[in-house]
Amino acid sequence: MSTSPTREQVAEAARGWIGTPYRHQASLRGIGCDCLGLVRGVWRQLYGAEPESPPAYSPDWAEAGHRELLAEAMLRHFRPLDSVPPRPGDVLLFRWRAHLPATHLAIATTKAGMVHAHAGARVAEVAIGSWWRRHHVASFSFPEILD
Repeated sequence: MSTSPTREQVAEAARGWIGTPYRHQASLRGIGCDCLGLVRGVWRQLYGAEPESPPAYSPDWAEAGHRELLAEAMLRHFRPLDSVPPRPGDVLLFRWRAHLPATHLAIATTKAGMVHAHAGARVAEVAIGSWWRRHHVASFSFPEILD
């Protein structure tokens, strides 16, 4: 993309992944992705090359190391936000359990909806219901987003 993307362009790019099967460590629209792969694929669509390649990771990578590796990576390349409710195009970080590191990402499409990938399902657009709001720990913006 030659100009900075808008929030709506981020949301539409994420919606383009709907129906992609879940595949651990993958990042190919229509073929397979996990939650990180979804965000990586949207990045490539908006900006071209990714700023870094993630190392291989097991399904329990964060639990094994007890570090906030995903949050650390997000802070290296995305702008942290205080926005509540989320705005279209925000990248949302979730923690499955209070005592574990945050390991799930989604991209907001509206104030009340998001696109995400999780094991056992295809990429889908879902409501950000009370369960998701309780487990939400941080929001980020892609670089140079036009409001």
